[in-house]
Amino acid sequence: MTAVSEFTDYLNKNTELLAVEIVDAVLDKMKLEIPEWEKEQAIKMYIEFIGFLARRLNGNEEIASEDLILWSRGNGERAASSGERISEIIVRYPPTRMILTEMMIQLAVKYTFSVKEISLVINEMNLMLDISINETIFAFERRNDKILQDTQREMEKLSAPIVPIRDGIAILPLIGKIDFYRAEYLSQNVVPRIAELDIDYLIVDFSGILDIDLEIAQYLYTIESVLRLIGIQTIVTGLRPSLAQTVVRGGIDMSNIKTFAHLKQALESIK
Repeated sequence: MTAVSEFTDYLNKNTELLAVEIVDAVLDKMKLEIPEWEKEQAIKMYIEFIGFLARRLNGNEEIASEDLILWSRGNGERAASSGERISEIIVRYPPTRMILTEMMIQLAVKYTFSVKEISLVINEMNLMLDISINETIFAFERRNDKILQDTQREMEKLSAPIVPIRDGIAILPLIGKIDFYRAEYLSQNVVPRIAELDIDYLIVDFSGILDIDLEIAQYLYTIESVLRLIGIQTIVTGLRPSLAQTVVRGGIDMSNIKTFAHLKQALESIK
C-alpha cells in the first residue's frame, strides 16, 4: 500500500473525528457560538467533504467533483431558503482553508509524504474549496433570485387589486413603483380579470405612483387600448404633473382618455 493509499484510508476511517476537529477549530478561530443542531449540520458537511477529498486522491476525480458540486449547491440553496446572507457562509472559508491545510500537512508528515505528494494533497484540497465556494454562491444567487421573484409576484397581486364600487364601475388603485414586470403582470393577469367583471368603466388611480418611465407609460396605454376594444372605458385619476409630462414628452395621445385630479370627480362624471 502506498503512502497516499494509507493516507486516504485513514481519512475514510476517521471522517467524523476529523470533521468534529475541523468544526471546533473553525468556531474557536472565529470566536463563534452556534446552536447544537447547526454544529451537527456543519460536522455532517465536513464528513462529506473529507470523503470527497479521499476519493479525489484515490483517482475518482470526476465522481468526487460531481458530488462536491451537488453538496455545495445544496448548501447555497439551504442558506438562501433560510434567509441567511451569503457572507455568513463565505466568511468561514478562509479559516477552514487554513485549518484544513495545517491538518493535511500534519497527516502528510505522519505518512512520510514526499514534497510532491504533499503538494498534491494541498492542491486537491484548495481546488475542492474553490469549487465549493463558486457553486455555493451560484446556487445561493439562483435560489435567492427565485425567492425574490416569487415575492415580487405576490406583492404584485396585492398591489393591483380590482375594487368594484357600484354596478358597472371598478377601481384599480396603483401603488408603488411600476416596472416592466409589474406592467406585464397587469397585462397578463389583471386585464383578463377586469374583462370578467362585466363593468363599463375602470378608474385607474395613479395617486400612489411617484414615478414612471416612458416605456412603462406606453405599456399602460396599450392596456387601455385593449380595454377599450372590449367595451370598457378607462378613466385616469391622480396623475401627477411629473407623470403627465412623461406621457406628453413621449408623444402618447391620451386625448381619448378622461382624466381627473381626484376619484370623486371621476365618479361624478359617470352618469
